[in-house]
Amino acid sequence: MVGYSFMGAAHSTAWRTVNSAFDLATQARMALICGRDESKVAGAAAKLGWDAYTTDWREVIERDDIDVVDVCTPGDSHAEIAIAALAAGKHVLCEKPLANSVDEARAMVAAAAKAQASGIRSMCGFNYRRVPAVAMMRQLIASGRIGVIRHVRAVYLQDWIVDPQFPLVWRLQKDKAGSGALGDIGAHIIDLTQYVTGQKITGVSALTETFVKERPLPSESSGLAASSGDAEAPATGQVTVDDAALFLARLDGGAIATYEASRFAIGRKNGLRVEINGSLGSLVFDLERLNELEFYDSAAPTAEQGFNRILITEADHPYMAAWWPPGHIIGYEHSFTHEMRDFIEAIATGVDPAPSFLDALQVQLVLDAVARSADQGTVWTDVEPALAE
Repeated sequence: MVGYSFMGAAHSTAWRTVNSAFDLATQARMALICGRDESKVAGAAAKLGWDAYTTDWREVIERDDIDVVDVCTPGDSHAEIAIAALAAGKHVLCEKPLANSVDEARAMVAAAAKAQASGIRSMCGFNYRRVPAVAMMRQLIASGRIGVIRHVRAVYLQDWIVDPQFPLVWRLQKDKAGSGALGDIGAHIIDLTQYVTGQKITGVSALTETFVKERPLPSESSGLAASSGDAEAPATGQVTVDDAALFLARLDGGAIATYEASRFAIGRKNGLRVEINGSLGSLVFDLERLNELEFYDSAAPTAEQGFNRILITEADHPYMAAWWPPGHIIGYEHSFTHEMRDFIEAIATGVDPAPSFLDALQVQLVLDAVARSADQGTVWTDVEPALAE
């Protein structure tokens, strides 16, 4: 694994857990973790359960005993590491968004297609697909339970940078992160809604805003959970990404949609909510209640109609047979364990996992269309096709 911070810790928990939770055809061994800071990556290796560590990601892809490379770095290095790993014959799991630009993402898709011919698999880590309630939502929609999709409403709200003194961490720099709230959390709701509905976004009208345009330069301890009081910063730097992004969209199945991603929604810590309205009913998922799904079924008798709460803890719900008795809930980290389970199973059975790099490119093209629309004064902007017609 390349990277050891927030996502590195989440992925490590999943790699440690997956073989004990699921009966798989092959076992995952946590061989090597990579990071630039030797003391920090050494500490991460010991804490997170890795056999060894290195400060050079090239060592990861050169070792013959490593079959899988998990890329958990900032977006500016995704393409270089993933393409090199695929060329070296390694299966690749890459965090979202796939890259910092459409060109990089297309290069990664081309590398994945070439590797696929030799049986090398690749997948992008949109972990919220693996929340059992989200997977159940997709099943209900696919089976026709809410009829023809009419409306999609999706928001992803956080507040961790509302303090103007919060430091200029890498997520606030375009050259490292690609974009701000749009790519960091907006990518999640783009992928999630397309996944559950089976429809692709074809066009958008968007606006973005950066509320705090300069911030203190970061101290060594700064990160996703850093406090504004960590240290006195001697200077400031420019924020080069969006703090919030909103857009209207059309989907190729006829649905219309609204999306909002913000890291300035004070009081919202990790508030992802999706509502799908169809001709026969509605479904609602809220990440803050990730073991639940709300279902309105218009076929029910009038006297019984209303949003019903489904507790997604039964053994016949997606992924849940691996866990606890009914009513015993799971958490955020389990979505990553499910992600690793699906990836390992795909490799072991010779099946291409999803979401593929091509799926992730399509999300990247939506992000690009949103950015272009916002830059041009919210003008309606078509999403480029991922593949030539």
